[in-house]
Amino acid sequence: MTQSFFEAINEDFNALDRLVLENLDSRVPLVEEIAHYLLKSGGKRLRPLLVLLAAKSLGYTGSDHIKLATVIEFLHTAMLLHDDVVDESDLRRGRKTVNIKWGNAPSVLVGDFLHSRAFELMVEVGDMDVMAILSRATNIISEGEVQQLCHIRNPGTTEPEYMEIITRKTATLFQAAAQSGAIIAGAKDEEFQALGDYALHLGIAFQLVDDHLDYFGDTATLGKNVGDDFAEGKVTLPLIAAMKNGSEEQSTYIKKAVLEGGAERLDRVLDLVKDTGGLDYTQKLAAKEKCKALDSIRDLPSSIYREALEDLAEFSVARKN
Repeated sequence: MTQSFFEAINEDFNALDRLVLENLDSRVPLVEEIAHYLLKSGGKRLRPLLVLLAAKSLGYTGSDHIKLATVIEFLHTAMLLHDDVVDESDLRRGRKTVNIKWGNAPSVLVGDFLHSRAFELMVEVGDMDVMAILSRATNIISEGEVQQLCHIRNPGTTEPEYMEIITRKTATLFQAAAQSGAIIAGAKDEEFQALGDYALHLGIAFQLVDDHLDYFGDTATLGKNVGDDFAEGKVTLPLIAAMKNGSEEQSTYIKKAVLEGGAERLDRVLDLVKDTGGLDYTQKLAAKEKCKALDSIRDLPSSIYREALEDLAEFSVARKN
Protein backbone atom coordinates (compact mmCIF):
# COMPACT_ATOMS: atom_id res chain seq x y z
CA MET A 1 0.00 0.00 0.00
CA THR A 2 2.37 2.71 -1.19
CA GLN A 3 -0.29 5.10 -2.52
CA SER A 4 -0.28 8.50 -0.82
CA PHE A 5 -3.88 8.17 0.25
CA PHE A 6 -2.87 5.29 2.53
CA GLU A 7 0.22 7.09 3.79
CA ALA A 8 -1.87 10.06 4.94
CA ILE A 9 -3.70 7.96 7.51
CA ASN A 10 -1.22 5.14 8.05
CA GLU A 11 -1.64 4.99 11.84
CA ASP A 12 -5.43 5.02 11.59
CA PHE A 13 -5.30 2.33 8.92
CA ASN A 14 -3.19 0.11 11.17
CA ALA A 15 -5.71 0.71 13.97
CA LEU A 16 -8.45 -0.34 11.55
CA ASP A 17 -6.61 -3.60 10.82
CA ARG A 18 -6.34 -4.34 14.54
CA LEU A 19 -10.00 -3.61 15.22
CA VAL A 20 -11.10 -5.74 12.27
CA LEU A 21 -9.17 -8.73 13.64
CA GLU A 22 -10.42 -8.15 17.20
CA ASN A 23 -14.01 -8.26 15.99
CA LEU A 24 -13.67 -11.54 14.14
CA ASP A 25 -13.77 -13.48 17.41
CA SER A 26 -16.44 -16.18 17.44
CA ARG A 27 -17.26 -19.26 19.46
CA VAL A 28 -17.70 -21.08 16.15
CA PRO A 29 -14.29 -21.93 14.61
CA LEU A 30 -15.59 -22.02 11.04
CA VAL A 31 -16.83 -18.44 11.34
CA GLU A 32 -13.37 -17.24 12.34
CA GLU A 33 -11.66 -19.36 9.69
CA ILE A 34 -13.78 -18.01 6.84
CA ALA A 35 -13.77 -14.43 8.10
CA HIS A 36 -9.97 -14.40 8.43
CA TYR A 37 -9.62 -15.98 4.97
CA LEU A 38 -11.68 -13.17 3.49
CA LEU A 39 -10.41 -10.17 5.37
CA LYS A 40 -6.73 -11.08 4.99
CA SER A 41 -6.96 -11.68 1.25
CA GLY A 42 -5.58 -8.32 0.18
CA GLY A 43 -8.64 -6.24 -0.68
CA LYS A 44 -8.16 -2.53 -1.38
CA ARG A 45 -10.29 -1.38 1.59
CA LEU A 46 -11.15 1.84 -0.21
CA ARG A 47 -14.56 2.12 1.43
CA PRO A 48 -13.28 2.13 5.02
CA LEU A 49 -10.48 4.41 3.82
CA LEU A 50 -13.14 6.93 2.83
CA VAL A 51 -14.46 7.01 6.39
CA LEU A 52 -10.99 7.78 7.73
CA LEU A 53 -10.14 10.42 5.13
CA ALA A 54 -13.53 12.15 5.29
CA ALA A 55 -13.35 12.49 9.07
CA LYS A 56 -9.72 13.61 9.06
CA SER A 57 -10.29 16.11 6.25
CA LEU A 58 -12.65 17.96 8.60
CA GLY A 59 -10.25 17.92 11.53
CA TYR A 60 -11.65 14.97 13.49
CA THR A 61 -9.46 13.93 16.43
CA GLY A 62 -11.51 11.16 18.09
CA SER A 63 -11.44 7.39 17.57
CA ASP A 64 -14.97 6.50 16.46
CA HIS A 65 -13.90 6.81 12.82
CA ILE A 66 -11.93 3.58 13.30
CA LYS A 67 -15.08 1.76 14.43
CA LEU A 68 -17.08 3.21 11.55
CA ALA A 69 -14.41 2.17 9.06
CA THR A 70 -14.62 -1.36 10.48
CA VAL A 71 -18.40 -1.26 10.10
CA ILE A 72 -18.03 -0.35 6.43
CA GLU A 73 -15.43 -3.08 5.85
CA PHE A 74 -17.68 -5.72 7.44
CA LEU A 75 -20.74 -4.58 5.49
CA HIS A 76 -18.80 -4.64 2.23
CA THR A 77 -17.28 -8.06 2.92
CA ALA A 78 -20.69 -9.50 3.81
CA MET A 79 -22.04 -8.22 0.51
CA LEU A 80 -19.15 -9.81 -1.38
CA LEU A 81 -19.89 -13.17 0.25
CA HIS A 82 -23.52 -12.99 -0.80
CA ASP A 83 -22.63 -11.71 -4.29
CA ASP A 84 -20.30 -14.62 -4.95
CA VAL A 85 -23.05 -17.09 -4.08
CA VAL A 86 -25.57 -15.33 -6.33
CA ASP A 87 -23.06 -15.00 -9.18
CA GLU A 88 -21.61 -18.50 -8.65
CA SER A 89 -18.15 -16.92 -8.77
CA ASP A 90 -15.11 -19.13 -8.27
CA LEU A 91 -12.27 -16.60 -8.00
CA ARG A 92 -11.83 -13.35 -6.05
CA ARG A 93 -8.60 -11.50 -5.30
CA GLY A 94 -6.67 -14.35 -6.89
CA ARG A 95 -8.04 -17.01 -4.54
CA LYS A 96 -10.96 -19.40 -4.48
CA THR A 97 -14.19 -17.78 -3.35
CA VAL A 98 -15.65 -18.88 -0.01
CA ASN A 99 -18.62 -20.51 -1.73
CA ILE A 100 -16.26 -22.68 -3.79
CA LYS A 101 -13.95 -23.50 -0.88
CA TRP A 102 -16.59 -24.12 1.83
CA GLY A 103 -19.96 -24.12 0.06
CA ASN A 104 -22.88 -21.73 -0.38
CA ALA A 105 -24.45 -22.16 3.06
CA PRO A 106 -21.32 -21.21 5.07
CA SER A 107 -20.71 -18.31 2.69
CA VAL A 108 -24.18 -16.85 3.24
CA LEU A 109 -24.16 -17.45 6.99
CA VAL A 110 -20.73 -15.94 7.61
CA GLY A 111 -21.90 -12.98 5.55
CA ASP A 112 -24.80 -12.68 7.98
CA PHE A 113 -22.34 -12.85 10.90
CA LEU A 114 -20.27 -9.97 9.51
CA HIS A 115 -23.42 -7.99 8.80
CA SER A 116 -24.67 -8.37 12.37
CA ARG A 117 -21.22 -7.62 13.83
CA ALA A 118 -21.20 -4.41 11.81
CA PHE A 119 -24.45 -3.33 13.41
CA GLU A 120 -23.09 -4.14 16.88
CA LEU A 121 -20.20 -1.77 16.25
CA MET A 122 -22.59 0.82 14.85
CA VAL A 123 -24.52 0.73 18.13
CA GLU A 124 -21.25 1.25 20.04
CA VAL A 125 -20.67 4.46 18.07
CA GLY A 126 -24.21 5.45 19.05
CA ASP A 127 -24.89 8.16 16.47
CA MET A 128 -28.45 7.99 15.16
CA ASP A 129 -27.63 10.00 12.03
CA VAL A 130 -24.88 7.52 11.13
CA MET A 131 -27.22 4.60 11.79
CA ALA A 132 -29.84 6.17 9.54
CA ILE A 133 -27.37 6.64 6.68
CA LEU A 134 -25.90 3.14 6.89
CA SER A 135 -29.29 1.43 7.34
CA ARG A 136 -30.66 3.27 4.32
CA ALA A 137 -27.53 2.45 2.32
CA THR A 138 -27.79 -1.29 2.99
CA ASN A 139 -31.41 -1.17 1.84
CA ILE A 140 -30.55 0.66 -1.39
CA ILE A 141 -27.67 -1.72 -2.10
CA SER A 142 -29.96 -4.73 -1.65
CA GLU A 143 -32.42 -3.19 -4.10
CA GLY A 144 -29.56 -2.65 -6.54
CA GLU A 145 -28.59 -6.32 -6.29
CA VAL A 146 -32.15 -7.40 -7.09
CA GLN A 147 -32.36 -4.82 -9.87
CA GLN A 148 -29.20 -6.22 -11.43
CA LEU A 149 -30.59 -9.75 -11.13
CA CYS A 150 -33.67 -8.65 -13.08
CA HIS A 151 -31.42 -7.52 -15.95
CA ILE A 152 -29.35 -10.71 -16.23
CA ARG A 153 -29.15 -11.81 -19.88
CA ASN A 154 -31.21 -8.81 -20.97
CA PRO A 155 -29.57 -7.25 -24.05
CA GLY A 156 -32.22 -4.53 -23.91
CA THR A 157 -30.71 -3.03 -20.75
CA THR A 158 -30.25 0.71 -21.31
CA GLU A 159 -27.41 2.95 -20.18
CA PRO A 160 -29.64 4.83 -17.68
CA GLU A 161 -30.76 1.49 -16.20
CA TYR A 162 -27.15 0.37 -15.92
CA MET A 163 -26.12 3.64 -14.28
CA GLU A 164 -28.93 3.33 -11.76
CA ILE A 165 -27.82 -0.21 -10.90
CA ILE A 166 -24.17 0.67 -10.31
CA THR A 167 -25.13 3.79 -8.36
CA ARG A 168 -27.26 1.70 -6.02
CA LYS A 169 -25.05 -1.38 -5.91
CA THR A 170 -21.59 0.21 -5.64
CA ALA A 171 -21.57 3.99 -5.28
CA THR A 172 -24.08 4.05 -2.42
CA LEU A 173 -21.68 2.40 0.03
CA PHE A 174 -18.86 4.76 -1.04
CA GLN A 175 -21.17 7.68 -0.34
CA ALA A 176 -22.38 6.29 3.00
CA ALA A 177 -18.78 5.73 4.09
CA ALA A 178 -17.77 9.34 3.43
CA GLN A 179 -20.99 10.76 4.88
CA SER A 180 -20.66 8.78 8.11
CA GLY A 181 -17.08 10.03 8.51
CA ALA A 182 -18.29 13.58 7.91
CA ILE A 183 -21.06 13.27 10.48
CA ILE A 184 -18.84 12.20 13.37
CA ALA A 185 -16.47 15.04 12.48
CA GLY A 186 -19.32 17.53 12.94
CA ALA A 187 -19.51 18.51 9.27
CA LYS A 188 -21.35 21.61 8.14
CA ASP A 189 -24.15 20.99 5.66
CA GLU A 190 -22.01 22.04 2.70
CA GLU A 191 -19.12 19.82 3.83
CA PHE A 192 -21.44 16.84 4.29
CA GLN A 193 -22.84 17.43 0.80
CA ALA A 194 -19.40 17.89 -0.75
CA LEU A 195 -17.97 14.66 0.68
CA GLY A 196 -21.13 12.73 -0.17
CA ASP A 197 -21.08 13.96 -3.77
CA TYR A 198 -17.37 13.22 -4.06
CA ALA A 199 -17.78 9.65 -2.84
CA LEU A 200 -20.83 8.98 -5.03
CA HIS A 201 -18.98 10.02 -8.19
CA LEU A 202 -15.89 8.16 -7.02
CA GLY A 203 -17.94 4.99 -6.57
CA ILE A 204 -19.48 5.30 -10.02
CA ALA A 205 -16.03 5.86 -11.58
CA PHE A 206 -14.65 2.89 -9.66
CA GLN A 207 -17.40 0.56 -10.92
CA LEU A 208 -17.06 1.81 -14.49
CA VAL A 209 -13.36 0.95 -14.38
CA ASP A 210 -14.19 -2.46 -12.88
CA ASP A 211 -16.57 -3.14 -15.76
CA HIS A 212 -13.98 -1.90 -18.25
CA LEU A 213 -11.32 -4.20 -16.77
CA ASP A 214 -13.65 -7.18 -17.01
CA TYR A 215 -13.24 -6.96 -20.80
CA PHE A 216 -9.72 -5.58 -20.96
CA GLY A 217 -7.80 -6.71 -17.87
CA ASP A 218 -5.54 -9.63 -17.09
CA THR A 219 -6.71 -12.51 -14.88
CA ALA A 220 -3.47 -12.62 -12.87
CA THR A 221 -3.58 -8.88 -12.24
CA LEU A 222 -7.32 -8.67 -11.63
CA GLY A 223 -7.47 -11.60 -9.23
CA LYS A 224 -10.59 -12.82 -11.01
CA ASN A 225 -11.42 -14.25 -14.41
CA VAL A 226 -11.59 -11.85 -17.34
CA GLY A 227 -15.07 -12.00 -18.83
CA ASP A 228 -16.75 -12.97 -15.55
CA ASP A 229 -19.48 -10.37 -16.03
CA PHE A 230 -20.30 -11.72 -19.48
CA ALA A 231 -20.25 -15.30 -18.21
CA GLU A 232 -22.66 -14.34 -15.45
CA GLY A 233 -24.99 -12.64 -17.93
CA LYS A 234 -24.40 -9.12 -16.63
CA VAL A 235 -25.00 -6.44 -19.23
CA THR A 236 -22.52 -3.71 -18.34
CA LEU A 237 -21.65 -0.46 -20.12
CA PRO A 238 -18.96 -1.87 -22.46
CA LEU A 239 -21.57 -4.28 -23.86
CA ILE A 240 -24.33 -1.66 -23.97
CA ALA A 241 -22.08 0.77 -25.86
CA ALA A 242 -20.90 -1.97 -28.23
CA MET A 243 -24.48 -2.95 -29.11
CA LYS A 244 -25.40 0.69 -29.65
CA ASN A 245 -22.39 1.68 -31.75
CA GLY A 246 -21.63 -1.52 -33.63
CA SER A 247 -22.92 -2.54 -37.05
CA GLU A 248 -26.16 -4.45 -37.28
CA GLU A 249 -24.19 -7.68 -37.64
CA GLN A 250 -21.98 -6.90 -34.64
CA SER A 251 -24.90 -5.83 -32.49
CA THR A 252 -26.90 -8.91 -33.39
CA TYR A 253 -24.00 -11.19 -32.49
CA ILE A 254 -23.56 -9.54 -29.08
CA LYS A 255 -27.29 -9.69 -28.33
CA LYS A 256 -27.38 -13.38 -29.18
CA ALA A 257 -24.28 -14.01 -27.07
CA VAL A 258 -25.88 -12.22 -24.11
CA LEU A 259 -29.10 -14.21 -24.43
CA GLU A 260 -27.48 -17.61 -24.90
CA GLY A 261 -24.19 -17.24 -23.01
CA GLY A 262 -21.41 -19.72 -23.64
CA ALA A 263 -17.67 -19.47 -23.00
CA GLU A 264 -16.94 -20.18 -26.67
CA ARG A 265 -18.36 -16.73 -27.57
CA LEU A 266 -16.26 -14.78 -25.07
CA ASP A 267 -13.21 -14.11 -27.28
CA ARG A 268 -15.36 -12.79 -30.11
CA VAL A 269 -17.36 -10.61 -27.73
CA LEU A 270 -14.14 -9.23 -26.21
CA ASP A 271 -12.95 -8.26 -29.71
CA LEU A 272 -16.28 -6.65 -30.61
CA VAL A 273 -16.45 -4.63 -27.40
CA LYS A 274 -13.00 -3.24 -28.19
CA ASP A 275 -13.58 -2.71 -31.92
CA THR A 276 -16.89 -0.86 -31.46
CA GLY A 277 -15.51 1.57 -28.90
CA GLY A 278 -17.28 0.08 -25.91
CA LEU A 279 -14.10 0.12 -23.83
CA ASP A 280 -13.13 3.67 -24.81
CA TYR A 281 -16.60 4.97 -24.05
CA THR A 282 -16.62 3.34 -20.61
CA GLN A 283 -13.18 4.75 -19.82
CA LYS A 284 -14.19 8.26 -20.88
CA LEU A 285 -17.30 8.14 -18.72
CA ALA A 286 -15.20 7.01 -15.75
CA ALA A 287 -12.88 9.98 -16.32
CA LYS A 288 -15.86 12.35 -16.32
CA GLU A 289 -17.08 10.91 -13.01
CA LYS A 290 -13.59 11.34 -11.57
CA CYS A 291 -13.64 15.01 -12.55
CA LYS A 292 -17.03 15.45 -10.90
CA ALA A 293 -15.63 13.86 -7.74
CA LEU A 294 -12.65 16.21 -7.71
CA ASP A 295 -14.84 19.22 -8.38
CA SER A 296 -17.05 18.32 -5.42
CA ILE A 297 -14.27 18.77 -2.83
CA ARG A 298 -12.48 21.79 -4.29
CA ASP A 299 -13.78 24.03 -1.47
CA LEU A 300 -12.80 21.73 1.41
CA PRO A 301 -9.98 23.05 3.62
CA SER A 302 -6.55 22.39 2.12
CA SER A 303 -4.84 19.49 3.91
CA ILE A 304 -2.95 16.27 3.30
CA TYR A 305 -6.30 14.51 3.68
CA ARG A 306 -7.97 16.46 0.89
CA GLU A 307 -4.90 15.75 -1.25
CA ALA A 308 -5.31 12.07 -0.39
CA LEU A 309 -8.93 12.20 -1.51
CA GLU A 310 -7.79 13.77 -4.78
CA ASP A 311 -5.14 11.09 -5.25
CA LEU A 312 -7.72 8.42 -4.53
CA ALA A 313 -9.92 9.76 -7.33
CA GLU A 314 -6.99 9.64 -9.76
CA PHE A 315 -6.15 6.11 -8.66
CA SER A 316 -9.74 4.95 -9.18
CA VAL A 317 -9.51 5.46 -12.95
CA ALA A 318 -5.81 4.62 -13.46
CA ARG A 319 -5.78 1.25 -11.68
CA LYS A 320 -5.31 -2.12 -13.38
CA ASN A 321 -7.09 -4.28 -10.81
